[in-house]
Amino acid sequence: MRYSQIASIFGGITLAAMTIAPVKAATIYQVKSGVTSVYHDLPELSTIGINLSNPQQTIPPVTDNFLLGFKIAPTSNFKFSDANGFTPIAGTIEHFGTVLFNSTTTIGNFSLGYDPTRAVNGVSGFYLKDTVSTNTVLFDLSIPANSVAFNGENLSITNVNLLISPELAGILDNPSLVGRLGGTARLDADVAAVPEPGSLLAIVLAGAALMANKRLSCYR
Repeated sequence: MRYSQIASIFGGITLAAMTIAPVKAATIYQVKSGVTSVYHDLPELSTIGINLSNPQQTIPPVTDNFLLGFKIAPTSNFKFSDANGFTPIAGTIEHFGTVLFNSTTTIGNFSLGYDPTRAVNGVSGFYLKDTVSTNTVLFDLSIPANSVAFNGENLSITNVNLLISPELAGILDNPSLVGRLGGTARLDADVAAVPEPGSLLAIVLAGAALMANKRLSCYR
C-alpha cells in the first residue's frame, strides 16, 4: 500500500473523529472563598441548655436576617459536580470564627462537610463540626428542595436548617434533643472549575505535539 493511500485512510479517520460531537461530561468544581451566615434564636437555645456568646473573628452576614458570618477559609477543599445541578463529591468547607459555648468552651473554626451515611431522618448528609475543642459534629443540616443555586461561578445554598446532632445531644445529656431546630444558615461561596485528568493530559499532549512540530520545522 502506498504512503498516499495510508495517509488518506488515517486522514479520513481523523476527520470522522472530529465530526462526532462528544457527550458533555459533568464538570467538577471546588469552593474557594465566601461566607456562611448563621442565625440562632439565643433565648430559645438557652432554654435547652445552649448558651452562645463572645463571637471572635466573625464577619458580617450576607443579610440582616442572620446574626453572624463565618468567612470561608482558603484551606477548604470541598468539591462537587454540576451533575443534576449539584452533586457533592468530597472534602470540607473550612471557616474562621469562634463563639463561647456555655461560658466555658470555645467552639468554632467550623468545618462543613458531607457524609451520606448521616442522610437519615430528613437530613441531607451535610453537617457542621467544631474543630477547636470538641472535634464534634454539632448540627446536621436539612436543606429543603430548590435551596441550591449555582451559575458556574457562585454557589448559594439558602434556607438551611441546623438540626441538633446526636453528638451535641449527648454532650447536653438529653437524647430527646436530636433533630431539634437549633438555627438556620446560608452558604454563599465562590467556586472554580477543577481541571479533569483527561483535560490535563490533552493539554500536555498538545504542548508536546507543538514542540515536536517546531523541532521538525528546523530540519526542513
